[in-house]
Parts: sequence; structure tokens; C-alpha cells
Amino acid sequence: MLIDDLRTELPADRLVEDPDVASGYVHDEAEWAPHGNPVVVLRPHTAEEVRTVVRACLRHRVPLVPRGAGTGLSGGANAVDGGVVLSTEQLSAIREIDATERLAVVEPGVVNDDLRAACAEQGLWYPPDPASAPWSTIGGNVATNAGGLCCVKYGVTRDYVLGLQVVTGTGELVRLGRRTAKGVAGYDLAGLMVGSEGTLGVITEVTVRLRPLREPEHTVAGYFSSVVDAGRAVAAVGAAGLTPSALELIDRHCLAAVDEWKNMGLTVDADVVLLGRTDAPGAAGEREAEAMLECFESNGATWAARSTDQEEADALFAARRLAYPALERLGPVLTEDVCVPKAAVPEMLARIEASARRHDTLIANIAHAGDGNLHPLLITPPGDDDARARAQAAFHEIIADALDLGGTVTGEHGVGLLKRDGLAGELDAPVLDLHRAVKAALDPHGILNPGKVIA
Repeated sequence: MLIDDLRTELPADRLVEDPDVASGYVHDEAEWAPHGNPVVVLRPHTAEEVRTVVRACLRHRVPLVPRGAGTGLSGGANAVDGGVVLSTEQLSAIREIDATERLAVVEPGVVNDDLRAACAEQGLWYPPDPASAPWSTIGGNVATNAGGLCCVKYGVTRDYVLGLQVVTGTGELVRLGRRTAKGVAGYDLAGLMVGSEGTLGVITEVTVRLRPLREPEHTVAGYFSSVVDAGRAVAAVGAAGLTPSALELIDRHCLAAVDEWKNMGLTVDADVVLLGRTDAPGAAGEREAEAMLECFESNGATWAARSTDQEEADALFAARRLAYPALERLGPVLTEDVCVPKAAVPEMLARIEASARRHDTLIANIAHAGDGNLHPLLITPPGDDDARARAQAAFHEIIADALDLGGTVTGEHGVGLLKRDGLAGELDAPVLDLHRAVKAALDPHGILNPGKVIA
């Protein structure tokens, strides 16, 4: 039996067989995404132990679901019945930070903020910063190609992954990518793994590119009477040729939920707050901040100003990061992750509002507005099945609207379980067949995170 093999081949403390403990590993944060019951949860400490697990699962043809911190929002880490969940939480070493080459080598269980703090001690910066950065891990960030607040200027996780160590679906421990600044030898297999959600291999090590620490940022805040007005200001920032280091939208529902939870004194006289930042150096930063302010003021802001209080500015950005857990306290939250062209942001926000009215669903809005990545949060009362059905209808309608406007079903959360139908709507049949061919080549027995991404 599989369990007997694992007990023989791994130290005893790697196996989690207590059902009460194992229950904390069976799903991520995706509301209403289905999950099964694994036969065992495993917490390996080394890449060789990961390979041992994969090979055992191969011998017994048992599905294997890799899991990071479980902060995902698409069901990508949800367990399947009769399978194994492999948690990377014990693979948590920062192995190297090379200031000369500006790279870091880390295990997948390293928390994003911990890596950023370690890099800062050497005057370096790891840019990808999802809102879950205080809890999410680098392995999970790589698996979903996570973005974050500063990705509007600095890009997403894929832009920083140089190399990976991976256990393949055939049980081989391989290195992909490189450490050098440049390199085009062979296919970009490391890039292929980024965003693959554990369906093509189990990540055991990541080499990431770093940047020098940034200049201090200038913050611009604007209050708007509607999300559509705020969307017009976002489009104007793009049309003006500005590249802010962050451009975030947060509505009254989110601010009120954070303030009620954390008592941060955030109540503002606006339905929507738009937060812009620039880290351009010297006079260029001053000019960019003034130009952003002009975009806000000329596109419907009821109030806009450059912040002179760094503590207040930081509090508003902290509220943006806390919005999701704050809203979770109100009831189940179904989280969207559509991304549209910047010019289509006002229309997409208008359509989200229309969906909320049409389906009688409370939808709060946060967004990485600067790159068109919108996160409508659909909130339902606990135990209200009718409200749940209406929210799910709105969820699918928002996906259809995003595709209609030339967008994508997921900007950074991944497909997982919740967006499989949306992916089928976004990609042509021959492209879906290419995805299946890649999956079959790298995981010929179909044991790695089955049922996720591609149906």
C-alpha cells in the first residue's frame, strides 16, 4: 500500500495522518470550490523526499496535489479523494542571496515578505508583492504567476524567475532555467512551469532575479463618487503615458470592512478611493506625481491631493491589502480576478455594477487598476443558498464580460477549479489541445494535481 511505502521511505514526522490536522490542508481560500479527502498529507523537508513521494504516487497511480500556504483563491490546491497532499511548508530555507548577480535561491516554502526583508538587508528588492505577501509562499507565487500592487510597473512573478528545481511527473529531479542574466539555450521550460499550478511538476527550489532597493515613493490619492469615474481616471493615467509604481482602487465597502475590523480611522467621504504611487527618482517623480494628480482631478475626482503624510498613505495601502480578509468576516466571499485592457476598465467596472444590480448581489471592488486587473468580491450572507446561486451567476457573467472586452479570466490567481469553464471560453480548441499535449508529455500518468486548469 502507498501509506506503507511512505512510512518505510520517509521519517515518521513527514506524514500527517490525524484527520483533524489533515483537514487544514484540504482546500485553499476559494469559496465554494469543491475538494476531496486525501489519504495522507505529507510535509517533506528536502527535494529528495519530494522525489520519493512522487515516485511512490507513481507506483500506486495515486494523485498528488502540491500545496504552498493555501492562500490561493481558485481551488488550485484543493485535495482530491484518495490522493496525497504534499505541503512545501517545511522547505523554507533562503539558501543564497547574491548581491553581485542580484539573485536569490530559495526553497518553495519561503514566505514572500520574509524573502523581501532578507533582500532589503543587502540593499536589494524582490518586486512581486501579492496582497497575501505576509502569508503566501514563493512556491505558490510561482505556481500561480502571482502579481501584486507594484506589477503595473515591475511585472509579475514570471519576470523574476530565472531557474527552478522541479520533480517531474515521471519522478525525475531536474533543474530548469539558469543563473545568468541572459540565456536562450533550449525551450523556456522554467517559464512553462510558472503559472502551471502544480500540474506539470512539484517545485523544490526557485532562483529569482532581484533589483536594487527603490527610491521613496510619492503617493497621490483621489476620491470618486463611483467606480466608473475612478475607472476613467485609470484610463487617463495610461493614456498620459504614465507608469505608476502602483495604482490601486478600493471602494467604500472594503474601507468600511477594514476599518470595522482594525479600527484604522479610514472612513472617507467617497464611494471609491484611487491610490497612485510613483518611485521615479528626483524631479521625474515630482512631475509624474503632478501628472497623476491632474488625471484624477480632470476625470471626476471629488477630491484629490498628493499625500504629505507618509503614515496616512501607508495606512491606505495597508487597507488595500487587508480588504479581502476584512470582507471575509461579513460572510462567504467569491473572488474574481479578471483582467481587461486599461482603456476598458471604466466599461468593465460599469458592467460589474450592472451584474450586482441584476443579480441582487453585494459586490465590493478592489483592483490593481493600473494594469486592468480587477478583483470584484461577491459577498453573500452565511447559509443563504439563494444568495449563493445569484452570486455564482454574477461571477460567470463577469467572466463573460471580461472576455467580451478583450480581457482574460484570470490575471494572477490562476485557473484552478473555479475558472476552468472560463479558460475554455478564452482559448480556442487547438490551443487547449496544445495545453493537454504539454500536460501529457510532462505528466504522462496524470498524477499531478488532476482536474485543475484543463478539464
